[in-house]
Amino acid sequence: MQQTGREEEHPGQPDGADLDRAVGRALKELRDFNTFTARDLAARSGVSAAMISRIENGQVSPSLSTLQALAQALDVPVVSLFRETAASTADITHVKRGKGLKSMRLAGPHEHEFTALGFHRRPNLQFESILVRLERRPDIRPPIYTGHGCLFLYILEGEAIYQYGGRDIRLEAGDSLSFDAEVGHGFKEVLSDKVTFLSVQSESR
Repeated sequence: MQQTGREEEHPGQPDGADLDRAVGRALKELRDFNTFTARDLAARSGVSAAMISRIENGQVSPSLSTLQALAQALDVPVVSLFRETAASTADITHVKRGKGLKSMRLAGPHEHEFTALGFHRRPNLQFESILVRLERRPDIRPPIYTGHGCLFLYILEGEAIYQYGGRDIRLEAGDSLSFDAEVGHGFKEVLSDKVTFLSVQSESR
């Protein structure tokens, strides 16, 4: 098996040791998450199992080519191996109760209110959370959507029938639903006077 790149050994406590340990912890967590042994990851990446062990124990400064090979084998961006290092910038959104950006969704004769609670965009990820309120309108059916990524719904109040593909799902307060957004989905019928729910969507860009 060929070793990628050139690594620097750190037998003591030289400069950069904290960074090496942070990268090592992140690598081990990602490997464990994928239920890979060191040998599994070695076979996938071309990096020796012995070198993977030294990286995870913070005993070596891996080269960029080694990190790229490991990241590709784990199917994550290289930056994921640096997630435990201190970040200089980060976004945080705190919305107080009853606040948020209030908007109206118009889709033909249908309309409903929603409040944007959070929106984050990264080079490979987009995340959005909204609070939605639908009123019962027997004469007008809410639209059916298709999208990308995954969607999570949590019903706060009310009852409704939700359609996912060819399946009808009855939802009531306290219920949650998560699914792939590529399949047609949407509220088929609001059974109570209104239904209020939290919608969280995450998708790759």
